[in-house]
Amino acid sequence: MQIGDKIKRLRIEKELTQEELANRCELSKGFISQIERDLTSPSIATLTDILEVLGTNLPEFFKEEKEEKVVFTKEDMFESSDEKLKYSLKWLVSNAQKNSMEPIMLALEGGGRYMEDYPHGGEEFGFVLSGTITLHLGKYKYKVKKGESFYFKPNVNHFVSNDGSTLAKIIWISTPPSF
Repeated sequence: MQIGDKIKRLRIEKELTQEELANRCELSKGFISQIERDLTSPSIATLTDILEVLGTNLPEFFKEEKEEKVVFTKEDMFESSDEKLKYSLKWLVSNAQKNSMEPIMLALEGGGRYMEDYPHGGEEFGFVLSGTITLHLGKYKYKVKKGESFYFKPNVNHFVSNDGSTLAKIIWISTPPSF
């Protein structure tokens, strides 16, 4: 690990000049400059003082930064289907069940329906990409057409169906994950 670059980034985030950091740590500006360019290494005591001024500590500073996956390709997606209910389900974000929300793409053939879900906490949102679906919320039914969306708190039994004859596709996001 190049500690100099990381110290420099923290110093800039705190909007401190090298001189201001040096003064607060009772060091010279030149020494801070050498540390930031990895020309010298501070003692543990000096590094601890610098990190304290920068609002962190040794364990946090040396904690490995794990790059978060941002873009997901077709290879990351998982698909399942049910021929009897006439649907296919594609998880758009791998391991989404570990996140706060879970986006899927649901394709319903004509006459198809997705499994009924029971009341639970959270929120659900959907956007119809193609076709028309019927959203069933307890005793109520809502027609949702291509280009329209739905949003509800899942406090009743709920599911979607495709009462038409053409394929319907929906982007559906649930929080917390429930698919």
